[in-house]
Amino acid sequence: MRIALYQPDIAGNVGAILRTAACMGIGVDLIEPMGFTWSDKAVARSGMDYVGVVDVVRHVDWDAFLGQVTGRIVLLTTKGAVRLDVAAFREDDVLLMGSEGAGVPEEVHARADMRVLIPMRPGLRSMNISVATGIVAAEALRQTGGWPA
Repeated sequence: MRIALYQPDIAGNVGAILRTAACMGIGVDLIEPMGFTWSDKAVARSGMDYVGVVDVVRHVDWDAFLGQVTGRIVLLTTKGAVRLDVAAFREDDVLLMGSEGAGVPEEVHARADMRVLIPMRPGLRSMNISVATGIVAAEALRQTGGWPA
């Protein structure tokens, strides 16, 4: 299982997701361009000392990312078709999150093999991306028996 971030905007969110992924034993794909400059100093500040223990792969664009995907693409979206509490995950799923400001374009949305929505109270737009990533990753690992020993 992997987490993929489509053109993330906020370094702090990426750092929080990298830390969560490190603790859960999940690799992370970063699909560029990103809304911030990637540097060892910025990553170390936001991801702390966990960055060195997570498998991070940077992709120059969506097409480069697609060229290496082997499992299903599971898009987390506020326009999801499947509620998280009924979604069925697989061990080789790639959990894709859109950018904080724009989400993903329609062609990326259409390419997803499954679109998942976290149920929320009416009238609220969305959760922070790092929190939402942790919720979905935890459920996916629970279902697939992928939690670290």
